[in-house]
Amino acid sequence: MNKEIGRRDFLKAAVAGAAGLAAAGALGGAAFADEGQSAAPRFEGKPKFAGIGSVREVTDDIFYVGVSDRRIQLFENVYPIPRGVAYNSYVILDEKTALVDTVDRSVTGQFFENLTAVLDGRDLDYLIVNHMEPDHSSAISEVLVRYPNAKVVCTMAASLILNQFFACDISDRGIFVREGDTLSLGKHTLAFVMAPMVHWPEVMMSYDVATGVLFSADAFGSFGALNGNLFADEVDFEKDWLPDARRYYCNIVGKYGDQVQAVLAKAATVDIRMLCPTHGPVWRENLGWILEKYSLWSSYTPEEQAVMVVYGSVYGGTESAANAVAAMISQKGVADVAVYDVSKTHVSELIGEAFRCSHIVLASITYNMGIFTPMKNFLLDLEAHNLQKRTFALIENGSWSPASGKLMKEILDRLASVSYAGDIVTFLSSPDADDHDALAALADAVAASVLGGEAVEEAEETTVARWVCDVCGYVYEGDALPEDFKCPLCGAGPDHFAQA
Repeated sequence: MNKEIGRRDFLKAAVAGAAGLAAAGALGGAAFADEGQSAAPRFEGKPKFAGIGSVREVTDDIFYVGVSDRRIQLFENVYPIPRGVAYNSYVILDEKTALVDTVDRSVTGQFFENLTAVLDGRDLDYLIVNHMEPDHSSAISEVLVRYPNAKVVCTMAASLILNQFFACDISDRGIFVREGDTLSLGKHTLAFVMAPMVHWPEVMMSYDVATGVLFSADAFGSFGALNGNLFADEVDFEKDWLPDARRYYCNIVGKYGDQVQAVLAKAATVDIRMLCPTHGPVWRENLGWILEKYSLWSSYTPEEQAVMVVYGSVYGGTESAANAVAAMISQKGVADVAVYDVSKTHVSELIGEAFRCSHIVLASITYNMGIFTPMKNFLLDLEAHNLQKRTFALIENGSWSPASGKLMKEILDRLASVSYAGDIVTFLSSPDADDHDALAALADAVAASVLGGEAVEEAEETTVARWVCDVCGYVYEGDALPEDFKCPLCGAGPDHFAQA
């Protein structure tokens, strides 16, 4: 007897078996009556617990349904985040229900458990999309499948980007809002505030008139996973969170200071009682403190009268000079001095410190007749993030033809409102006793500047023309506005732009 069975015969048998099981199920156990058995009850699945345990109450009818990710190593595949990150999302329960932003695809499982627990059988009426970056929008498609009656509230620019990322056309269920438009949920009314280039062109914020809650998109956010504590007043924010909040702002949003200043000006006209960002803790107390930090960072005003010394060294000579200058500055009475190896410290941390400190000492070897590569990359990042209003001091090293000091200054001169303390110090290979006086003079100049002493050399001012859209507030930077330019946010032509 041939025990082999062909693929086609196997499939026939499987189908027949499935049909038999289905028939048995339809008979409700009668098919097994001869054997005295009954059909097993339908398995409904284990009730989900995470949503019940993870949801936090923001107010009596606004709930946090976000999720923290502690596995992620690099935010945007660039910035190290050893403490992880939180993806914040919120639900408003009123006569109508609204979900404010979603989460990254890495945490959608728990997100939907949270969302299901909060809605507790209710339908979702609105999905508010403040920002279309995928760490906040990756769950949108599935939300719309699970809740087919939900309307999407966003800017027109956001709808275009949504379709680009996820081929998700919302033209038949979208509500496209502009500055000042409102949406009533019952006792809650959301007013929409446009925030172009903070830090994408489609960004808006949603202000709840009833409670004073501002759903602020990426503004006022921070790196770092939430550890059970949702509110900033439940942690020692200044000690444990401020460096990551600064690093987050300066690296992600830092280039767009003018746009952030414009949003802060709008925020000053309304009664904000709570800040609900898309990353990091929620602010319900001492809002003035974090708003002041944002005002400093976005105006490029140094947060502290402090000195950071950054060196690029191969064989130790430049490192020795940097350490000596740091010690001399400290001995002159400057308490806040920090030294960084540009090759070892991630550039995002250096950018954060550059926004904090008023004075920056740069010490670099000459490398292939240029600036040491990590140092050059750092300087170009300073330029890319639009750093301004800083005082620099420069040290160069070269074994036969020192050039790094002049080249560093050429890059720094492109920054706005920079000045210099002392002259460029040059030494060959490694500093010796003959170089001491020059390094000491540089330290004296830096310390005097920090402590309010002698004036420093002002660099030649460089300015970039700015053109502002009178429809949505988008800012174009360049020598001249192109004749065929169209606003990437609202589509307005050049007639709607005026030079600021």
